[in-house]
Amino acid sequence: MAEIHFEDFAPGQVIESPALTVDRDEIVAFARAFDPQPFHVDEAAAKRSFVGTLIASGWHSAGLGMRLLQAHVFRGATSMGSPGITELGWVKPVLPGDAVRIVVTVADCRRSGSRPDRGFVRFALHMLNQRDETVMTQSFTVIFARRGAELLPSRAVVLAEPRPAAEPEDAEILPFLRDAELGATRALGRHVFTADAITDFARAYDPQAFHLDAQAARNTHFGALCASGWHTAAVWMRRTIATRARDAAYTAERGPVPMAGPSPGFRDLRWLAPVYAGDTLSYATTLIDKRASESRPGWGLATMRSSARNQHGVEVFAFTGMVFWQWAP
Repeated sequence: MAEIHFEDFAPGQVIESPALTVDRDEIVAFARAFDPQPFHVDEAAAKRSFVGTLIASGWHSAGLGMRLLQAHVFRGATSMGSPGITELGWVKPVLPGDAVRIVVTVADCRRSGSRPDRGFVRFALHMLNQRDETVMTQSFTVIFARRGAELLPSRAVVLAEPRPAAEPEDAEILPFLRDAELGATRALGRHVFTADAITDFARAYDPQAFHLDAQAARNTHFGALCASGWHTAAVWMRRTIATRARDAAYTAERGPVPMAGPSPGFRDLRWLAPVYAGDTLSYATTLIDKRASESRPGWGLATMRSSARNQHGVEVFAFTGMVFWQWAP
């Protein structure tokens, strides 16, 4: 298959994928690995939750979107990665048995001013279900090589030796959102990205050469095997849930525990540097805004700025997200 290049896209171009059926077991398997909230893993528990039924994790929906992008927009070829997502909205839940497809519009094409071997393509994506309802929207940019341009040399990379990251034992009181302190930062613990985990995630959701094969990755501009950006994000969710579980258990010994709900989306997600096999990321999140929900009495909407740094202290990932959080007892 001929590789795609920057020149293969033009503003206004629309690309639509076939439908992909979302399997209940895949929903649960992804959630158990990355987002084990009750409404993603158990039908009975989901009925008692904020959403009332089993639904896919939003990060799972994003991964499915990436799978469809790779197969039908990138057409099986390798892009040069993405600097990030301008905005993503989880508009409606994705349910077991839903058949989702993506409709992608090319919004803008821009040559790089500093690196003549590449250009930036900005896309607008809508994920639709079998009822033609929009379930997810996304605005994002992808880097593509320019046809005929001499590629810049691969970066030199020295991979870290992966070392186990112990699960933290610290715990804090989990406040109701009304009482939560703006500016408060919660450390979420560390995670080691192994080569096997990187390739496993990539095979399922982001099968590009620099995520799948160490030798092939060395010949790309990344210079070594690195994690999918969606893998980095999904692990943030995993660390968030593990930390919340510890805090909830600690809080339950002292009083009521506020309930957590789903997220309507996020903005300004940036993949700032590659996450290589062997890297250890330290995740953290800071509450930057809060408000009572007008549509959901008793609930509030928290705005968080979250990030991850590698073992060298370099920030590699950051985004601003929102989540429903019980406002008061």
